[in-house]
Amino acid sequence: MPHPDTAPPIVRSFPPISAPDARILILGSMPGEASLTAGQYYAHPHNVFWRIMGEIVGASPDLPYRKRTEVLRAHGIAVWDVLKSCVRPGSLDSNIRDEVPNDFARFFADHPQLTHIGLNGGKAAASFKRHAARHCPPHVIVTALPSTSPAHAARTFAEKCALWRAALQIERS
Repeated sequence: MPHPDTAPPIVRSFPPISAPDARILILGSMPGEASLTAGQYYAHPHNVFWRIMGEIVGASPDLPYRKRTEVLRAHGIAVWDVLKSCVRPGSLDSNIRDEVPNDFARFFADHPQLTHIGLNGGKAAASFKRHAARHCPPHVIVTALPSTSPAHAARTFAEKCALWRAALQIERS
């Protein structure tokens, strides 16, 4: 049994960024170390989430964090993570274990206008399928999206932006 001082830490996600009238829910797996330290979603400077949101709805990374979250809410976009907590040494999704999901039955009940869910990366998609899909209302379209993480640079920024916009059916602002 590992010594208590060497056991990997349990990490916990943030409350959702959401409004009751949200139509789109973007789900990550679990905030990385930079985000946990900053207390902000997608805080790693090389994560392109906020650049994509800047292009799509004007929630540019140049804006203060609070303003970016207001812009998302105003556009009917909620942000959360599939996992409420997990054990994860470091920031890599591949290191996640002992997953505890967020309460999706309640979230979906509290957000009846949801029409789309975008899953930010493969781990979010796999964890959603395992823990939350059974709670998803049948009319909601669920789409696995290319990860915005700096660890996943197989697509260009322009390609990611176009895929995110099309999947979430967001017109250029």
